[in-house]
Amino acid sequence: MSSAKSVVISCAGFGSRLGLSTTKALLKIGGMSLIGWQLQLFRDVEDVRVVVGFQANDVIREVNKFRRDVIFVFNHNYFETNTGASFYLGARDGYEYAMEYDGDLLVHPDDMQRLLNSDGEWIAYADKLSEDGVYVKTDEQGRVLKFSRNEGDYEWTGPCCIKKDRLSFTSGHVYNQLEPYLPMKGIKIRACDIDTVEDYRHCQETVKSWGL
Repeated sequence: MSSAKSVVISCAGFGSRLGLSTTKALLKIGGMSLIGWQLQLFRDVEDVRVVVGFQANDVIREVNKFRRDVIFVFNHNYFETNTGASFYLGARDGYEYAMEYDGDLLVHPDDMQRLLNSDGEWIAYADKLSEDGVYVKTDEQGRVLKFSRNEGDYEWTGPCCIKKDRLSFTSGHVYNQLEPYLPMKGIKIRACDIDTVEDYRHCQETVKSWGL
């Protein structure tokens, strides 16, 4: 594994587009909660931080089923802020490098290992998965040049890794935290994220196709 980094899993939001009245961290994928899958990916990471807000007590109880050494950070303004705020709050007291991982994301375990072994700052992206995503424009070396709501070569799924000192409090998104530092190394991965009921179904099928 590369130099020590803190992993920040952003689970504060309430997933309004999903319409299931539950935080996405507690959704079941193949009989296990999404946060359970994520914690398995990070079982060898020493410093894991979970940012909670909506249904915080339920998320904390679920996390504690898998490991007892997770650091919980509260984003009390989760209704008014996005993942950029949660990332800052979770990373500010961690190691020099912070990896941000959205609570609605699942990355193929082999690709997650590649990311954990990657030094320095980077941005991960995947093949386009949705019609309402954030996209990245890349150069011939795969570096991320820009983010766009309209067009791009790949879809920005996360995760990303950046020096924590580059982060500041924002009510915006993680990609807004990254934009001032582009271009940045890009890494293509296999991933699925859950924003809608259709995404949820797709992610369940994707996990089966991965043989997990």
